[in-house]
Amino acid sequence: MALWIAISGAVALVAVLIAFVVPQSASTGHYSVTDNTVSINAGSIGPLGTVLVTDQGYALYTFLPDAQQGVTCYDRCAQHWPPVFLAEGVSLVAGPGVNSSLLGEVTDRNGKRVATYNGWPLYLFEGDVSPGPARGHGQYLDGGYWYVIRPSGDVIVPSPQQ
Repeated sequence: MALWIAISGAVALVAVLIAFVVPQSASTGHYSVTDNTVSINAGSIGPLGTVLVTDQGYALYTFLPDAQQGVTCYDRCAQHWPPVFLAEGVSLVAGPGVNSSLLGEVTDRNGKRVATYNGWPLYLFEGDVSPGPARGHGQYLDGGYWYVIRPSGDVIVPSPQQ
């Protein structure tokens, strides 16, 4: 009996240690929160070249009506284009190829913190059902155009057709 209690106690102690020592990770849709950070990465997406992506390889978008000033996509719009939210205590980190000085955050009208890059709030697109393609790029939906952004901070806006 004493041996059983000792083994049970040791197993409980190991479980507690694992819970506090092993890095904590959670998935939030198409990006992860690991050790209280969200990583913004650079990745190659077909003909668009190198653009900002999540740690899971999903394209990150800008919304032109935001005009680098704040979040203007709410309600139905945010259902289709969910912002990259930062929960309390979560910070942004720059992955390889990303300029950490361009990372930031803005508070939306509901008091939620949203990740930004070069002042642009960052969004995902519900139509991107797998990492890689940027199906929302160049779309006019929910009141404005949506484009991906380069690690330089430049939004990829197509040139007008001649």
